[in-house]
Amino acid sequence: MPTPAGEDPGRPAGLRIGPLDLAARVDEALRVQAMAFGLSEEEVGIRRYIVQRHMTCRGARALGAFTEDGGLAGFVYGMPNDRTHWWSGIVEPYLRAGGHEDWLDGSFVITELHVHPGFQGKGVGRALITLITDTAAEDRSILSAIDTDSPARGLYGSLGYTDLARRVLFPSASLPYAVMGAPLPLRRP
Repeated sequence: MPTPAGEDPGRPAGLRIGPLDLAARVDEALRVQAMAFGLSEEEVGIRRYIVQRHMTCRGARALGAFTEDGGLAGFVYGMPNDRTHWWSGIVEPYLRAGGHEDWLDGSFVITELHVHPGFQGKGVGRALITLITDTAAEDRSILSAIDTDSPARGLYGSLGYTDLARRVLFPSASLPYAVMGAPLPLRRP
């Protein structure tokens, strides 16, 4: 589907969207995530290990939103879902209870999507998620998001993601999450 005149999904807010060597730029990406998500230094340290481990998984890839000077304004990464991964093990009973367990197979998982607060609301998150899923071999995508009315959940809904499970509790999270899924390609407004 074409984009509106004058809008380039690869250059929202004057940024360049392209491949990101997330393992090499993990600290910079986690600074963006910490600012966008409000993480403590301890949480950043834990996530550094998780991100580095994820980037060794089959099919894992990342995109970044880069400023003119090469700084990172946002990033997304994901991979084909694997039922042996920790995330799948946590969400599987919730999905099964709602009759959506099949979403764990043949889906591309959006593992993380974060945009620096100074660039939010400018199409950066939309460009990152649509571009990474446009190249997915899978027919659908799943993700988890804090289960509250938020700009992130609004974005996902506008792209065609719907709730598959709500009030999902992760062991390390203080707030419940929703698991959302969408057919690919994602809906364009």
